[in-house]
Amino acid sequence: MVDSQYFLPNDIGIAALDCAEAFRLLSPQEKMYAHYLSRASWYGGLAVLLQTSPESPVIFVLLQRIFRKQSPAQLEAVATSAGLSSEEYQAFLVYAAGFYANMGNYKSFGDSKFVPNLPKDKLDSLVRASQAFQEDPIEMGALWESCSSLIHSLKDNQKQLGLGDKGITTYFSGNCCMEDAELAQKFLDSKKLSAYNTRLFKRENGEKTCYEVRLASAVKKDATVDGECESCFGCFDFEGKEFSVKRGDYAPLMERVCYYLQKAQAHAANENQKKMLEQYRQSFTLGSVEAHKEGSRYWIKDKGPIVESYIGFIESYRDPFGSRGEFEGFVAVVNKAMSERFAKLVSSAEVLLPELPWPREFEKDNFLKPDFTSLDVLTFAGSGIPAGINIPNYDDIRQSEGFKNVSLGNVLAVAYATNKEKLTFLEEDDKDLFVKWKSPSFEVQVGLHELLGHGSGKLFVQDNKGIFNFEQSKVINPETGELVSSWYQDNETWDSKFSTLASSYEECRAECVGLFLSLNKNVLSIFGHEGQDAEDVVYVNWLSMVRGGLLGLEFYTPESKTWRQAHMQARFVILRVLLDAGEDLVALKEVTGADGKPDARIRLDRSKIHTVGKEAIHRFLCKLQVFKSTADVEKGRALYEGYSTVNESGEHNFMRLRETVLLRKEDRKMFVQANTEISEESVELVEYEGTTSGLIQSFVERFQDNDKLEADLLALSRVDSSCWC
Repeated sequence: MVDSQYFLPNDIGIAALDCAEAFRLLSPQEKMYAHYLSRASWYGGLAVLLQTSPESPVIFVLLQRIFRKQSPAQLEAVATSAGLSSEEYQAFLVYAAGFYANMGNYKSFGDSKFVPNLPKDKLDSLVRASQAFQEDPIEMGALWESCSSLIHSLKDNQKQLGLGDKGITTYFSGNCCMEDAELAQKFLDSKKLSAYNTRLFKRENGEKTCYEVRLASAVKKDATVDGECESCFGCFDFEGKEFSVKRGDYAPLMERVCYYLQKAQAHAANENQKKMLEQYRQSFTLGSVEAHKEGSRYWIKDKGPIVESYIGFIESYRDPFGSRGEFEGFVAVVNKAMSERFAKLVSSAEVLLPELPWPREFEKDNFLKPDFTSLDVLTFAGSGIPAGINIPNYDDIRQSEGFKNVSLGNVLAVAYATNKEKLTFLEEDDKDLFVKWKSPSFEVQVGLHELLGHGSGKLFVQDNKGIFNFEQSKVINPETGELVSSWYQDNETWDSKFSTLASSYEECRAECVGLFLSLNKNVLSIFGHEGQDAEDVVYVNWLSMVRGGLLGLEFYTPESKTWRQAHMQARFVILRVLLDAGEDLVALKEVTGADGKPDARIRLDRSKIHTVGKEAIHRFLCKLQVFKSTADVEKGRALYEGYSTVNESGEHNFMRLRETVLLRKEDRKMFVQANTEISEESVELVEYEGTTSGLIQSFVERFQDNDKLEADLLALSRVDSSCWC
């Protein structure tokens, strides 16, 4: 039997993202703009297959060919004839839908592998009996042969994403380890190159170790081309090793992205959008992160667009080293009513920021008021869909030029709806309150987390001319009582400095800001909560966080002592902080459930949130910010990894609790997204039902040039196939 944590259950939640009304209200020009941006996003999103696992591109092509010939309903009769039960066929559909939703065979939230929940011989029979296989047995047979073992394999190093013996990654060749990643980062820093759009390949050339840094671009040649002032490409000696910088990674996909971005430019609403898209095209054509940064500057200036979007190599959660970005692209329509609340929060930001627990010198010199909008997602291409986003991730732009925040309203509406019967680990008298206030409280938390969490705090930097961005002779470190003695150098960033720690540490800091400021009555009033309702929102927000910390244990891997999900590690850390606060603020106990199996109960004393809870978060949050501001990796790591430790000893046996969490876990919902198509010079929205069949069909109909596209994907997969052995 396969461990349940490695397959998706047949009753997994699936929901359609509703954007019909938002799309209907767009003008013809806006619809065309949204259509072409969606095309660019979906084609670029296929790069995630190549960023996830060696077998993902092949599985994608296999599934596309099977379902293009036969819909899920048509294939069911084939499955029955092949000897599959209805439950086994449903398990196959769930696997296929899960693969599409995660853009690969590893969960986007948690980075663990999932495999089909049916016998290998049954899946083999179904694939071979499919019309696609019957019509082209040689090509389909070759595809199936190249991925059938890996689809089911759960070898220790294939159970989760990771580097070296800790897991699978395609950001690095299979012979790389953490020392290689660290050396490569030093090399990139020395050349002032960002790792965001790169992968690293290592080879031995005689007695010399050689590294290839490959940049994502449509252009394949490494010589300077039109539009470039100078080239960073070529071979370099660095610390006794040879580094070659090349481009052309994902080239056929980047070509398509650039094609559709150019189409979108013709329908842009203003000059900022046109210049933004031009810089994005330059970035994906040449492999230039600097061009993407320039495009992001125009994006920040594009205030209050009706159609909002962002595209590129953005989030670094899945890079084991924490520096390389996964491709994503989203297109969404502004929800004006909800956005008004967020606009009020932005207006209050300069009053709220001084309430945060670090000294004024540790806050940005000026708060650059960002756009903060609620959006209904039309397209979100990548490995998963978040509830909110704070971007761009470029430190220098965020610190001095600004950023934008978005809350994804139609995602929140369906993703965090709570069913009382499925609620785990809460006391019965908390469940009704939790169901009632979970979504409203999460809306408050997301707003604070994105705007004042990720949007707050200063990084102390010394530039290449030796000039500091703070008064180095005056600023006192509150943790030591002495002058600040460490900072970032000009070529260092938060991600490059804190590397493997950066993502989760920053998510924890933002979550703590959300908890801390959710106690503010003015904030609650902005979101329409007053009196007892406001107190209930606070209680459920904090209760949700401590429960989330317990649920986070699902995403801890004991064998490698690593966390697979940044947000859930952050919530576990917060649970530990609040447990350590004492005074019975949080009580966590192991019990036996009504079914006779191990269970747990968590209780939060709401009368102590404003006192014991607030003080605990105050102290911890100050430390997080001070260590971040001063680039104090050593103390930051000691603090954060200390709270991240999953022990068997002590008051709480977290290893045993992890087993209980796995026993009672509920998988995250999957989302079905609409497509757009041009019909007689107008753009139509094509919607699908919120089922496995609807999700599968949406992907089958999403791409046009199937033969060429699939040939390109397979070629990209094969060219590096020897690197993963």
